Amino acid sequence: MTTDFDYDFLCIGSGPAGQRAAVQAAKLRKRVAIVERDFDIGGACLQTGTIPSKTFREAVLSFRHHRSGAALNGSDRPSLTYEEERPTAGKLLSRVNTIVTTEANIQRDQLHRNGIDVVPGTASFVDPNRVLIKSLTGTREISANRILIAVGTRTHQTARFSTDVPGVICSDDILNLQELPRSLVVIGCGVIGIEYASMFAELGVKVTVIDGRSRPLEFLDSEIVDELVHQLRKHMLTFRLGETVESLEAREGPPPQVLVRLESGKRLAADMVLACTGRIGASDTLALDRAGLSTDDRGRIPVDECFRSEVPHIYAAGDIIGYPSLAATSSEQGWLAACHAFDAGAGAMPGHFPIGIYSIPEISMVGQAEHELTEQKVPYETGIARYREIARGQILGDDSGVLKMIFHAETRELLGVHVIGSGATELIHIGQAVLGLGGGLSYFLETVFNYPTLAECYKVAALDAYNKLRLE
Repeated sequence: MTTDFDYDFLCIGSGPAGQRAAVQAAKLRKRVAIVERDFDIGGACLQTGTIPSKTFREAVLSFRHHRSGAALNGSDRPSLTYEEERPTAGKLLSRVNTIVTTEANIQRDQLHRNGIDVVPGTASFVDPNRVLIKSLTGTREISANRILIAVGTRTHQTARFSTDVPGVICSDDILNLQELPRSLVVIGCGVIGIEYASMFAELGVKVTVIDGRSRPLEFLDSEIVDELVHQLRKHMLTFRLGETVESLEAREGPPPQVLVRLESGKRLAADMVLACTGRIGASDTLALDRAGLSTDDRGRIPVDECFRSEVPHIYAAGDIIGYPSLAATSSEQGWLAACHAFDAGAGAMPGHFPIGIYSIPEISMVGQAEHELTEQKVPYETGIARYREIARGQILGDDSGVLKMIFHAETRELLGVHVIGSGATELIHIGQAVLGLGGGLSYFLETVFNYPTLAECYKVAALDAYNKLRLE
């Protein structure tokens, strides 16, 4: 590797993609640096997104368990008022900062142990091999033989959904809440919108979800979505689907609220509006044109199967390249990009990766859904297991969870696994392993699972599919 550059490999962004790529390049004995505009590393994943939101979710679940335990064991305990029972925003968020700080220290230590330089500041290209870094202490220029762009995304604001309107926030603002709203309108029924809508509904907040689409989470199996909607409605969450927001305006109190006007003529008032209207690539400050790069209309950078951009020595990975925009896949993409950059013999991105949605209840899937197989005219059969049929489900107090497997009707090959309920994002990995190894129905029929566990759902679902196939 030539020494004409300051570094062999420069990562712009320290989220899952940038960090994993940097560590892999360092393992290959390359001189590596990471540029991060924030003082703490980890990117949006650690600072405002995945880790904080999942920590907040655990706090909500802890509140639910405490409340359920009091109902079961405190028969002689005086009834609590709404205000006494309801947790405060401070209590729910108190653990978030601790977790974020701890995880940032762990990640920073990992970079240090691998000899990776962390350069604070905002990066912009000077030319295809040089980057200008602006920080509070001044500016400097860094050159690199290979560059990875892993700057992720930022919230997408429009004039209609501007957070400049008092009471209107985006998902990044939730971690700064001073108090919980009594009523909340969530605009958008994508992953982020549904996750936070379910968390606030669990806290007793009156939640309304608005979206122009006819179904939330359209990429999921429809049976799983139906179960999710059913469970959320039991928590008094209201869906207004097929509706489009026309405008938002502040309404003076007391108490101050946000007035939501819909194009259909309906009007809603809520203490707070959470605008989850998508994210766009955080590439606008990079001066990509100076490096010979372009983006699509969402600020995303096109790459090939090796994560190489249109400029051969510049790579991109993570949310900045678009789908699937998951922390886990971003990390894998970063690792593969570093391997390809230095001809380390990496393969292609795995075809079967799990998707986890941390709503309450949580959802996870791997492989194909029924609607996709129907469109492809693939013959299939399903097997269903319900948590209420499983001893572990009864022990956990979860009688509404569902695990569904889809098998090819002729070859009996496993085509997809879909789970909603406790532990879904952990449980999915059994199906992922079988799917990745090309296994099928026979594996589950011939395998003994620990009892009582949720993994037993695989056995029950397999037997269900087997008996259906026998009758065909």
